Amino acid sequence: MVKQKAQQFINRLGPGLITGAADDDPSGIATYSQAGSQFRFAMVWTLLITTPLMIGIQMLSARIGWVTGEGLAANINKMFPRWLTTGLVTLLVVANTINIAADIGAMGEALRLLVGGPLALYVLGFGVLCICTQVLFSYERTVRVLKWLTLTLFAYVAVILTVRVPWKQALSESFQPWNFALEHASLKDYAAMVVAMLGTTISPYLFFWQAAQEVEDSNRRPNAAALKTHPDYAAEHLSRIKQDTFIGMGFSNLVALCIVVATAVTLNAQGITSIQTSSQAAEALRPVAGEFAFLIFALGIIGTGLLAVPVLAGSAAYAVSELYGWKASLAHGFREARGFYLIIIAATGIGTVIGYLEVDPIQALVWSAIVNGVISVPIMAAMMLVGQSERVMGPHTISRRHRFFGWAATGVMAIAVVVMLGTSF
Repeated sequence: MVKQKAQQFINRLGPGLITGAADDDPSGIATYSQAGSQFRFAMVWTLLITTPLMIGIQMLSARIGWVTGEGLAANINKMFPRWLTTGLVTLLVVANTINIAADIGAMGEALRLLVGGPLALYVLGFGVLCICTQVLFSYERTVRVLKWLTLTLFAYVAVILTVRVPWKQALSESFQPWNFALEHASLKDYAAMVVAMLGTTISPYLFFWQAAQEVEDSNRRPNAAALKTHPDYAAEHLSRIKQDTFIGMGFSNLVALCIVVATAVTLNAQGITSIQTSSQAAEALRPVAGEFAFLIFALGIIGTGLLAVPVLAGSAAYAVSELYGWKASLAHGFREARGFYLIIIAATGIGTVIGYLEVDPIQALVWSAIVNGVISVPIMAAMMLVGQSERVMGPHTISRRHRFFGWAATGVMAIAVVVMLGTSF
């Protein structure tokens, strides 16, 4: 009975869990590592604030996908001028491709740290592997693999167990962050890191992916479209979306918290306050926290990269395909959805080439963050208007509480964009 209930619980998890895990990609790990090494525990509050906001906006994207049976690009295109949707989707593809480059480069560097050898070969190998798994695997196998890859994030929970954490100090600095920030860093640097933390946890590619996966999941269920009008069926599936998203986003930010704390008590304590890449964070941990901490940190980079790259490329492919009315589904073969798969191949391939050329990862991430920040606000605002539209959502428009958290998330990101642009140029 217990085993059966556990299996039912696992089966209810999917789009939300994978989306949340994909948020902790190698570029995100680099951001969290820099936050912990530079500001110790003074960035923890950002994770506490973004958790409910992240849950709210991701629940909205999942709800839109499930209720309408279409992805975000298709729904945004219904309510806004086509030129606006096209511009947002184009910027999304650019940002995702840059992010893929940073992630594949980090995976190659992590493998080089573990076994030695040529970085360029590893970068190309990971790029080819990510393309093949998406093009050759069925939807069911892809989801199964991505679910298993979420387990690699426990590597960062394990790091916490290998180091001694002064929890009393951590709590004190977490709730009085300005004291540490003003004593050890400039206000400009602190503001820039706050923006980076917000932009890392609330990213547009996650919106498009989770909505598209809800569409995929519904399409696999016979008579799902007809049953959506049945109150009990709708209530059950909206409850599943809520549970899946809560667990996925909660897990994502818990892992982020572990990375911040682990690097704070190891690297910051040793005076290492400048971390530029996730692999650099892993290498810095080796003499400080031991070989085991280094090993699991480095392996985690590879695992999270293999999880995140398909999500980045897939979300770009879904958005473009929905905009132009192409078939968009991992359940189709290459011949059935040629345009969809060509976008996946192009985004991953170009990202791999950029990673192969060893473009400055920090500059790549900065530009990716700027593009993501700029497009996140109009996308989130458009999502909120879609979620409130009875014409689009019918009887399943979002509740007043959901509207509060959704618009709060949009407002926070708008402020983050203003600060980001002010500190970047």
